[in-house]
Amino acid sequence: MNSINQNQPEENYENLNNKDAVEKIRELIAESDICFFCTKAETGPSMGVRPMSIQQVEDNGDLWLVSANDSHTNLEIKMAPEVKLYFKGSKYSDFLYLTGTATIHDDKAKIKALWKPLMKTWFTEGENDPRISLIKVSPGDGYYWGTKNGNLVAGVKMLIGAAIGKTLDDSIEGQLKV
Repeated sequence: MNSINQNQPEENYENLNNKDAVEKIRELIAESDICFFCTKAETGPSMGVRPMSIQQVEDNGDLWLVSANDSHTNLEIKMAPEVKLYFKGSKYSDFLYLTGTATIHDDKAKIKALWKPLMKTWFTEGENDPRISLIKVSPGDGYYWGTKNGNLVAGVKMLIGAAIGKTLDDSIEGQLKV
């Protein structure tokens, strides 16, 4: 396998495809559903980057987000649908990067299914607010960094490794193809 870090053991790499990739995406998004959502176009003050929350991961890997139909995000998706999403789960692990194609939807039943009371902060008229739209991201590929045995085991290994001066690496990383 071609690796950037030649000192990293090969067992620390696991490329995932299709269903396995979707399961890894679900697992990492469950750690933190907030991502930096990046559009190719850069029309607004955020220059194409903004924090957003994933509301649902479909069985096929599609991601659903809620957005205002008059937002820079929606405008930028209409201009160029290619997007990148960056996730950070914990302080030392559970990182995820995805590329995909975004589309905008106005499905009232799906909005109702994804609605959470906290969303009223942005959509003051509730789930029937005329400004609500949905963004569906169909991921193509990405990359992840995590731990083989969970954050607790990885943390303990880090502490022991620091105490004895030996690397006890519990990391895992790899490409994702949905």
